[in-house]
Amino acid sequence: MKAFAVPDRAKGVCSPPPMPLSPGRVDRTVDVLKALADPTRLQMIGMLKRAQQPVCICDFTAAFNFSQPTISHHMSKLRAAGLVEVSRKGIWSYYRLRPQLEPATRALMDVVG
Repeated sequence: MKAFAVPDRAKGVCSPPPMPLSPGRVDRTVDVLKALADPTRLQMIGMLKRAQQPVCICDFTAAFNFSQPTISHHMSKLRAAGLVEVSRKGIWSYYRLRPQLEPATRALMDVVG
């Protein structure tokens, strides 16, 4: 392994690098990463990304063979992270990706396909 040059240091004197992100940006990014860290939610995002129109909550229930409360829990996590939005028609809830996602969030979702 090739050695690289390091600066001289005085004992007890530290020079921390600047923080690249504001605390608010860190919090928002962590929320998105936590929401996407769950396999079911990651699949849901992939499904929404490929969907031509909003997806009904009942379609997620059928796809994952989970109860409606479990699916609703996952969707609430995605909503809280600002990734999806919901509209209601009668008793049904329809979900889609939020169109105004930040470019970095959109790029992260490109991993899903």
